[in-house]
Amino acid sequence: MKNFHTQKLVEIWHKAVGLYKSGHREPEAFPIEEDLSFLKELGINKMDVFDFAEDWVCEGEPDLATFLLIHEHRREYFWEVQKRVSSRHKLNSSDLPPKDSEIEGIRWLPRIIPKAKAKLRGELPPETMFCCGGDRNFFHQNQIHPAEFLSIVRRSENDDRKIIEWVVNRANQTEKNFRTL
Repeated sequence: MKNFHTQKLVEIWHKAVGLYKSGHREPEAFPIEEDLSFLKELGINKMDVFDFAEDWVCEGEPDLATFLLIHEHRREYFWEVQKRVSSRHKLNSSDLPPKDSEIEGIRWLPRIIPKAKAKLRGELPPETMFCCGGDRNFFHQNQIHPAEFLSIVRRSENDDRKIIEWVVNRANQTEKNFRTL
């Protein structure tokens, strides 16, 4: 069965990658106006598309599948929890914990939790991307997919301790697996 919003997101992602490659490098002027009403229906904005296209072209990640999975979590949250009403709140990026902060020895964890919550709620400001290079380092190091992390954050029901315990358990399991190789 076809999932039409996913099919349309694939088209938008390919278009955005092509636009970025052809020299459209300014987010405010990124020419996808005809797609904005569709994106808004999903709780997604122009910056979401621009950031993922830019990082794909410049760094080779996150890939299309990751873009789709992350934004499916956002769409579900927007439709099911927010009842298709956008939040009026925006995360203040300067309130994020420092990039070198740690919880239980896991660097970046204090920073990624509020970013993930803001991504789910559609509250990220233009200057902050969920799944940026720093986030990706955290995900690679802890062998966590960004969409998997969003799922854990959503299921935690705002109990950060549940998120932390899940990540610590994953990190311990990852370390144990490396020791047995």
